[in-house]
Amino acid sequence: MTKRAVKAENNATKLKQENALLQVQLKNYKTENEALRSGQSASLAAVKRNADLALQNLLAVVTSSRSSIKQLVSGAESLQLVADLLRSIDRMAEVPEDGQ
Repeated sequence: MTKRAVKAENNATKLKQENALLQVQLKNYKTENEALRSGQSASLAAVKRNADLALQNLLAVVTSSRSSIKQLVSGAESLQLVADLLRSIDRMAEVPEDGQ
């Protein structure tokens, strides 16, 4: 009986030590988990900032592009006017001076 009691006490002591070790590991895992979550939050915040910056840059490009397109259309209209004038001049040049 004494051997059994000693063996049971030894077993209980080992289990208590193992339990304490597992409690420490659990605490470490929880701390690591919290650190990963906060890191993930920081990463998401960085992604959001980058997306906002990209959006601002894209909107600036769109605005600039619209201005450039308006200038291009205006230039094309001016060139069309010059082409029409040159056609008119060519037609006038084709008309003989004596009216024939």
